[in-house]
Amino acid sequence: VAELGDRVDARAVTELWERALAAPEHGGPPRWAHGDLSPGNVLVRGGRLGAVIDFGCAGTGDPAVDLMPAWNLLPAPARGVFREAAGANGAEWARGRGWALSVALIQLPYYWDSNPALAENSRRVIAEILAEAG
Repeated sequence: VAELGDRVDARAVTELWERALAAPEHGGPPRWAHGDLSPGNVLVRGGRLGAVIDFGCAGTGDPAVDLMPAWNLLPAPARGVFREAAGANGAEWARGRGWALSVALIQLPYYWDSNPALAENSRRVIAEILAEAG
């Protein structure tokens, strides 16, 4: 966050991160998760999911990590449908939002100059999360 300077609202993103950390932990057994369901790893064909690639972050743990597409792939009006289909409760949703925020905050300064498309997606994800939190 400090590296981003005035490119983000540091107070707001830090507050959202703290909320994610305060959410109750995953109480069940570890689940398999992809861990990087981002625009470059989800292939769409005919407006539908066609394939998922790049399993370099796959492993077991908190399944909330795979809720990240709600913010990094979907428009705001589709999030409720996605959440319902995923069966995510409030704590899972908060942790998933925290994962999405964390990745976007890491990617933005890293890709600022080297990959404008990823940097733009990170800016969009941060803006979406801030707007949702209102």
